[in-house]
Amino acid sequence: MSESSPQFPQSPQVPSPQPTPTPQSPPPPRPGPAGGQPGPAVPVCAAEAPFGDAPVTGRRYSPRRLWRSRVVRAVSLVLLLALCGLVILALVREQTGTQGFLVGLGLAVLPVPLLLAAFRWLDRVDPGPWRNVLFAFGWGACAAALVAIIANTFATRWIATATADPGAADTLGATVIAPVVEESAKAVAVLLLFLFRRRDFTGVVDGVVVAGFTATGFAFTENILYLGNAFGEDQHLGGSGFASVTAATFFVRVVMSPFAHPLFTVLTGVGFGFAALTARRRRVRRILLPLLGLGCAMGTHALWNGSASLGPWGFFGVYAAFMVPAFTLLTWLAIWSRQRELRTVAGELPAYAAAGWLSPDEPRALSSMRARGLARAYATRVFGPAAGRAVGEYEVFATSLAFLRDRAGRGTAGADFAERERELLHHLWQRKAVASPALTYAARATGRAWTPPPHLDYSGYNPYRS
Repeated sequence: MSESSPQFPQSPQVPSPQPTPTPQSPPPPRPGPAGGQPGPAVPVCAAEAPFGDAPVTGRRYSPRRLWRSRVVRAVSLVLLLALCGLVILALVREQTGTQGFLVGLGLAVLPVPLLLAAFRWLDRVDPGPWRNVLFAFGWGACAAALVAIIANTFATRWIATATADPGAADTLGATVIAPVVEESAKAVAVLLLFLFRRRDFTGVVDGVVVAGFTATGFAFTENILYLGNAFGEDQHLGGSGFASVTAATFFVRVVMSPFAHPLFTVLTGVGFGFAALTARRRRVRRILLPLLGLGCAMGTHALWNGSASLGPWGFFGVYAAFMVPAFTLLTWLAIWSRQRELRTVAGELPAYAAAGWLSPDEPRALSSMRARGLARAYATRVFGPAAGRAVGEYEVFATSLAFLRDRAGRGTAGADFAERERELLHHLWQRKAVASPALTYAARATGRAWTPPPHLDYSGYNPYRS
């Protein structure tokens, strides 16, 4: 360090982490706000119980029943999705034929990697577990698609029988029945993750990502059906080239509107995301926001399907006047929410730096995606791939800690706040020896190094000294 470089307050000297080290003489947590929520002021340390150890409660835990086992539930869910996938595969193949199915599969898969990569990029600040998004994609492609194809077919046939007008039944089914059935089926995946994976479902970005993966899976299966049927029609009529039905269907569904289904379902995800940000005591709002999002998704879907009955000009008019602006608005909302997550990291982590858990430079580095990537690259280059992975894990745990503290301040943290905080701090401490120097280097390399305020004297500062 050059002589002109700013001096930083020294973090407390602690022994090198053996299995589970803890800082010496940690300050007690401040009292929580009214209502019983934990106060997010100073991290709760492991003075009460060692890190990684289960809290001693004095209760005897009986063996879990078979139906409550996580493994049994996970296996049952996988088998259910696999069964739905086999059934939907048989139904689509029966309608399109083997050749049409293969053609539809090859064309429908083209936009899927781009859409999934876009949603995963959006989730880079606090990436959710892969099992969650894979479940969402599988639910959309298998379970939701199976429910939609059965319910839509049954409803359309019933309307045609009741009205003796197959043409009107098809129009009514597309504009009224299909939006309600399909959006409800896709929303189930978002609801399940919202209820049973609340730790990973913390805001708007999580809702957008889960809904986007679900809708992408649904659109993938639906496109196989439509493109396969179009190919079969071309085989029957002898169409070929750009004038074929397959080419027209591919242009409309894959080139012009690959984002259509994700756009609809993302509205549901936004509703659940705002519900996740709402205080637990506001139960009515937490219920109404997802329902409002689902209603908007159904309405948008109905408008899009109904535009096909208005002729080519009506379709392109709805596309230009509504779909493109709505897509642009939702894209802006998603990116704004992503930047808000980074601002949350920058605003919440300095409290832990003041308590000595983080170095002064780390909160600034962790609030920049460029600095994060530079820190991982530096650790990989200097210490090896394992160190790079450790820095990446450190960044994820630090981000989760910032979001946990933010939820505590807004009154949305659960009763396990203190336990979860200790768990996250333990994971940070285990990786601090490698991650802290890498993040400090990245902060200085990107111009985000911390400079102490000139009016404060940090000489002899020790956050653990009472």
